Amino acid sequence: MLNAQMPERTPGNIAKYKELCRAHIYKDMKGMYREAGGALVFPFLAPGSNQYLDMLWDWDSWLSNIALRQILLENGTEKDKQEALKYEQGCILNSLHYGGMDGWIPIWIERNAPSREEMLKTRNPWKSNMHKPTLAQHAAFIVRNMNGDAEWLRDDFYTLQAFVCKYLNFHRHKATGLFYWETDEAIGVDNDPSTFYRPQGSSGSIFLNALMYRELQAMAYLAGCLNLDDIAVSFEKEAAVLKGKVQEHCWDPRDRFYYSVDLNLLPVEKPDIKGLYPGQLFLHVGQPRDYDCLIQRLSVWSGFMAMWAEIATPEQAKEIVRIHFHDTCSFNAPAGIRTLSPLEKMYNVRASGNPSSWQGPVWINVNYLVFRGLVKYGFTEEARELAEKTILLLGRDYERFGALHEYYLPDNGEPVLNKGFQNWNLLVLNMAAWLDGKPFVTEF
Repeated sequence: MLNAQMPERTPGNIAKYKELCRAHIYKDMKGMYREAGGALVFPFLAPGSNQYLDMLWDWDSWLSNIALRQILLENGTEKDKQEALKYEQGCILNSLHYGGMDGWIPIWIERNAPSREEMLKTRNPWKSNMHKPTLAQHAAFIVRNMNGDAEWLRDDFYTLQAFVCKYLNFHRHKATGLFYWETDEAIGVDNDPSTFYRPQGSSGSIFLNALMYRELQAMAYLAGCLNLDDIAVSFEKEAAVLKGKVQEHCWDPRDRFYYSVDLNLLPVEKPDIKGLYPGQLFLHVGQPRDYDCLIQRLSVWSGFMAMWAEIATPEQAKEIVRIHFHDTCSFNAPAGIRTLSPLEKMYNVRASGNPSSWQGPVWINVNYLVFRGLVKYGFTEEARELAEKTILLLGRDYERFGALHEYYLPDNGEPVLNKGFQNWNLLVLNMAAWLDGKPFVTEF
């Protein structure tokens, strides 16, 4: 429907679609539960829809769990909450079951997946991507909900440390201190142009570094819960260092935004003077580069992740919101946050499943993470606007199709792909609870 429009943002519509979302989500909640079997030796949470029916995904399970706890807070019995725990913990334990001393953990695990050893026969774990740095955050979220009880994790905590330390030791750029994707495979924001088709090891992604900062903080928390105080201090120090590096290299004072950076620079080397003749010049030796990366001025939504992670200073956050959040020609759309500004040449909202389309369409996890950043820095009216747009978008989807979809067109909210997708879409309830002034569940 080319002339379709988002519902008008009125109190009546917001109340109507809020209740419609709640009714459907309460009813469908257990659609994300999966029992143990095959390669997945613990129960777990799955995103839903036929495409992702029986798979454990890294950051999907983390954000789904945050939504699940909101559902249980609003509509769950004590029995329901206890039942959910095995599926929550199983997400962590299944991933750690595929871990090892080298730290590599796969991004997703299917029920019929081969063993870890078989997987590693077809890939170099040092030159390929792995589970995004959300595993410790997910574990910390569960532990916090258990009032700090991390004993269920103690036997596998070394494997979790090995995972995080693999990022620290093997996926960090020495000169800048920033973390980078090895390739553009399964980075979560699939065809983000700051990484998509870029040379190997060149993308100092702001998305990745924001996640990594919070992952290090989560590791410090978990170590503290296990009385591993020296380990906790070491992760706290790593987090503080990374925050400074992101502020130094990824903040652009010209555009007042956080960007990914290009690490693909030729090395500065001393010239070889063998065979030097009088008058012969060596290029660059008079003043070689004194910078370690280049800002990628691509208007990608992940610049807002610096607010979600609380890396941005209050002054920077104010500029990000003033210039970028409010710009309806760029990120701010009727359905929420465009994943890529339409001012970029790569802007494209057509349906794509592999890679998923992150070059413009609205994703609910993006709406949620930007919303959380706004709340953290006190931008209440902007957070309200984004929460209300998300409620109208998903409420109308339920009204028309009886289900949600994976992503949406920014200007009219038309669903694009994968009817039945649940996953992080259910975070609309967390946003609705915040709007109502009720208790709402947040990520660690």
